[in-house]
Amino acid sequence: MFYGTSLSSRLMLGTAQYPSPAILRQAITASGAEVITVSLRREGRDGAAFRDILAGSGCRLLPNTAGCHSVREAVTTAEMARELFGTSWIKLEVIGHADTLQPDPFALVEAARILSADGFEVFPYTTEDLIVGEKLLEAGCRVLMPWGAPIGSGQGLRNIGGLRSMRAHFPDIPLVIDAGIGAPSQAMLAMEMGFDAVLLNTAVAKAADPVAMAAAFGQAVAAGQVAFNAGLMPSRDMAAASTPIFGLAELVP
Repeated sequence: MFYGTSLSSRLMLGTAQYPSPAILRQAITASGAEVITVSLRREGRDGAAFRDILAGSGCRLLPNTAGCHSVREAVTTAEMARELFGTSWIKLEVIGHADTLQPDPFALVEAARILSADGFEVFPYTTEDLIVGEKLLEAGCRVLMPWGAPIGSGQGLRNIGGLRSMRAHFPDIPLVIDAGIGAPSQAMLAMEMGFDAVLLNTAVAKAADPVAMAAAFGQAVAAGQVAFNAGLMPSRDMAAASTPIFGLAELVP
């Protein structure tokens, strides 16, 4: 549940870089996603045609502040997005490093505090740092979105130990893996670890067949969630026979 909203699908899908509007529309449907992200800059370029796709998707919109590098820029972009899209939800990005696109934790927390105080429901794109997570919650966030790896890298869950620690440290906070996912198996692993959702874009948009890949991610996320709820077996250092030795026939020479 995100800010009081329950969702059936745990896959959130980005809407940039698709080969055509028609393929974007088909990919959204195939994925089963109920939340799609949209950049204010992206919407501005494509105008009414792009708005029609968003409106016709039946999905909840999660505008983002992609490309923002300062508190002022992120806050202003969020305010414009709320006015344009009519939602208090905002995916907050404040980029601090040009190459890795790693978020600036200090600017992120400050922007989150300003937006939360102004009535926004903030989804902050952050790292797996526990202290930053605590500060974001203190700033008013009720969701955390740690990266799996740098945006668009397709590296998957690069710091599994750190992500497991984050899940354990915030057991009651919705956590969404955002960025770096490149394959359905990586998304499924995130769900098997107990994360609440996965947000991705490039892995679907840049696939040879985006529609088929969107469907694959939808199935992988659903399977990972079912597996986590069912209870995964713990790993062992040694083998454990699945067939009991009791009751086996004794061969007498």
